[in-house]
Amino acid sequence: MMRRFTIRCCLLTVAGMLPAVASAAGPYATTNVTREAFSQPLPQLPEQLRDSFARGRSLFRQNWVIAPARDSEVDGLGPLYNRISCIACHAANGKGHAPDDPRERAGSLLVRLSVAGQDAHGGPNPHPVYGDQFNEASIPGVPAEGRVSVSWRSHQVTLAGGEKVSLRQPRLRFHELGYGALGKVMTSARVGPPVFGLGLLEAVPEQALLTLAQQAPARAVRGRINRVYDVQSGQTVSGRFGLKANRSSLRDQIAAAMAGDLGITSTLMPHDGCMPAQTACLQAPHGGIPELSDQQLDDLTIYLSFLAPPAARDTDRTDVKRGAQLFKAAGCVACHRPHLPLAQHPLLGDLSGTEIAPYTDLLLHDMGPGLADGRPDYLANGRQWRTAPLWGAGLLRKMNERAGYLHDGRARNVQEAILWHGGEAQAAQRRYVQLTAEERKALLAFIDSL
Repeated sequence: MMRRFTIRCCLLTVAGMLPAVASAAGPYATTNVTREAFSQPLPQLPEQLRDSFARGRSLFRQNWVIAPARDSEVDGLGPLYNRISCIACHAANGKGHAPDDPRERAGSLLVRLSVAGQDAHGGPNPHPVYGDQFNEASIPGVPAEGRVSVSWRSHQVTLAGGEKVSLRQPRLRFHELGYGALGKVMTSARVGPPVFGLGLLEAVPEQALLTLAQQAPARAVRGRINRVYDVQSGQTVSGRFGLKANRSSLRDQIAAAMAGDLGITSTLMPHDGCMPAQTACLQAPHGGIPELSDQQLDDLTIYLSFLAPPAARDTDRTDVKRGAQLFKAAGCVACHRPHLPLAQHPLLGDLSGTEIAPYTDLLLHDMGPGLADGRPDYLANGRQWRTAPLWGAGLLRKMNERAGYLHDGRARNVQEAILWHGGEAQAAQRRYVQLTAEERKALLAFIDSL
């Protein structure tokens, strides 16, 4: 604990030297529009942290290997895991995708598992045999948990003017199970989300989120803060990271992803996910205790904290300006808030008095039965999801031509994502459907400009 306190104090001292962040078009955003657009550091990255940022970038892109591995600082993969690197699920720091065909491997899609009840901290209750995440891969000598196949059920939606849009919904099938039948289990398919701008989202003060959650409902829209267990403090705090705002901090999110997706332990997440019935998993060699050192976790946290969001583009175009007006008139801004204030951050310093434009409120909203996974996560029920930030939406396909929208990648484009909105977003979705084809094109052009 003393070592962590010392590191944090040193980082905060460096962060205090950073200049203030300006508006949405200001110095926190990158104007890069290439395939490296999501990999640019904030211009305010201080010289003292550049080596750590570079090491974090290397770790994020590194393929982890099976332990024991001679002369390697990245061994300890598994024993059960989904992919061998972070970048495999976050292509070019952007979004993952879902398989198009049942014969295709899940790839950057994973499946959360839980059974009825809660764990000791009020979170999802892991499956007693398969844990809280289904792992398709394993090291030699350890049976994998099995395979998951994704097939699609489609239906059509008719828009004003007669345009028809086909929407698809995933259906999961588990087979080749390594540890017996799953039985009655709750499942939730997820694709990797973008990882830029996370330090700025962490700098949004909790009071700002509380204020948004306490505001009178706008068109029957009211967000909710998730309350989650924070591993480092041992306290119940507000969540803001993860698709259901089920993680309290970026550092916590990173440690959880390393453990769940790659089987890499850390001081925050010291267990590799082997369940009691998975005896070969429990007996497998490891890459040290922990496998991810505190320095490596620091480097990953610095890297992801300082990744810059992209600046908005084409803001002077007539159709983009018209689309912004339609976006507001449809009620989309009730959840996709154009501006959020910043405050103190342990790495970025004091950003009070400045704003970012992520187009999210970081709150939970009921998205209706169509998007429901039926799986509670702390205070989030089976129909609630955290509002996804929209910054960078127009560049996602540049990073991954198959990037999928929404939590499980079902939407193949922004229009499909809008048409899946229900619950608190139902009224906004209906307004979109009723727009003329030209108006819909303008609204989509606006989102594409972010």
